[in-house]
Amino acid sequence: MRYRRFGRTGLNLSVFSLGTMRCLADATTLQAVLERAIAHGINHIETAAAYGASEAYIGRALRALGYPNLWLTTKILPAGDARHVQQQIEQSRQRLGVDRLDCVALHGLNTPEHLAWLNTAGMATLQQYQQQGIIGALGFSSHGSLPVLLAAIETGLFDFVNLHYTYFQQRNAPAVARAAALDMGVFIISPADKGGQLYQPPRYLQDLCAPLHPLHWNYRWLLSQPGITTLSVGAATADELAFPLAVADQVEPLSPEEQAVADRLASAMEQALGAEYCRQCYECLPCPEDIHIPEVLRLRNLTLAYNMEEFGKYRYGMFGRAGHWFPGQPADRCTDCGECLPRCPSRLEIPRLLRQAHSQLQGQSRPRLWQGV
Repeated sequence: MRYRRFGRTGLNLSVFSLGTMRCLADATTLQAVLERAIAHGINHIETAAAYGASEAYIGRALRALGYPNLWLTTKILPAGDARHVQQQIEQSRQRLGVDRLDCVALHGLNTPEHLAWLNTAGMATLQQYQQQGIIGALGFSSHGSLPVLLAAIETGLFDFVNLHYTYFQQRNAPAVARAAALDMGVFIISPADKGGQLYQPPRYLQDLCAPLHPLHWNYRWLLSQPGITTLSVGAATADELAFPLAVADQVEPLSPEEQAVADRLASAMEQALGAEYCRQCYECLPCPEDIHIPEVLRLRNLTLAYNMEEFGKYRYGMFGRAGHWFPGQPADRCTDCGECLPRCPSRLEIPRLLRQAHSQLQGQSRPRLWQGV
């Protein structure tokens, strides 16, 4: 395991952090996962008040293990007044069994309304806790748009950021770069599952990434990027940790062999999509029907170029169901109004491509692991 400074927090974190959203079958399961993570060198646990019994299970495991030398991050929703925030912090401390929270993140700073909450007494209460030493570092997680991410980073209120960024979704590269420039810690959310269901990749993607497994390729690509501190690794059982952590000591720049993988992936995308390749410029937005056109077409890109259809269906099924955690409506809402067409620099036939994507990717929706608000 390698370790990196988590920006101006000063914490020296393992390059993989244990995410605890999947190991919640019972307290015994979480403790087993935590023990195995520690054995692999992980020294940072990330949880949230909204993750069911996660905080309580972690607190029980920490007591059973004699409070090992770990850094803890928990998250609270950016909502409510000072009293509500105080209750959330005190409940998290009680459930975790700690006097001090090493890191606290606002959970889902996703919208302009959430940004406005930063000017309320609730946020002021968090800052007071930080000044008193009850909270160490203060950060935020976001599933929101790049403008919201950048606006939150530019407030100067936060020591770290948790965000989505992978080889297969590079939209947030400017946020990673800006956070790093401001000496913020950068934590990558769910690079394996939401990054492409890379634990179970399609055979064609495996062939393109050979001799690396696509999961390891994505991790290596991320660990080679400047500014990134740590990647979330989630495991439902202790045995699921060994395979992803096989690259935990590989943080150097990409080797020629690894760069060849990047070249093959880029070439395969160009060849498969041709003139119908959506290059993710986002100029087509906003859509009058609230269709997240770039994300629909990104899923189409991945499906046609890399055979990532199951992942496409998994993510597409969330449109219209997850609110600000995954914004946008299904592509069959398109009315052929044509507003997006003159804005597209690639001159894509967007309505036709949206209908095609909907036809291929509509499937049964899957429940989310937790329900945000």
